[in-house]
Amino acid sequence: MEDKVLRKLFLGFIHIHILHHAKEHPIFGAWMLEELREHGYVISPGTLYPILHTMEEDGLLTREDRNVDGKIRKYYTTTKKGNDILIEARKKAYELFKEIKE
Repeated sequence: MEDKVLRKLFLGFIHIHILHHAKEHPIFGAWMLEELREHGYVISPGTLYPILHTMEEDGLLTREDRNVDGKIRKYYTTTKKGNDILIEARKKAYELFKEIKE
């Protein structure tokens, strides 16, 4: 039960991480998986890639396919809508942090 609740909570944090990094520079799935692991989020490609696709469908990310060593790699960057959402998410996260910090 707790794992399920934490997973739902952390998925929101993962979305914010994706927007943050995709705003800084184009990201791709394998890189994002490693970045998330460095922050303690261990998710599978089967979890990450649907998130990226949904965020693209929602207009938060845009995708560019690039040929890297003969393979197509999908790079994602934030859209204006994604940047606006990130700004709002940062405000909400900051307010929450101020309230819950000990």
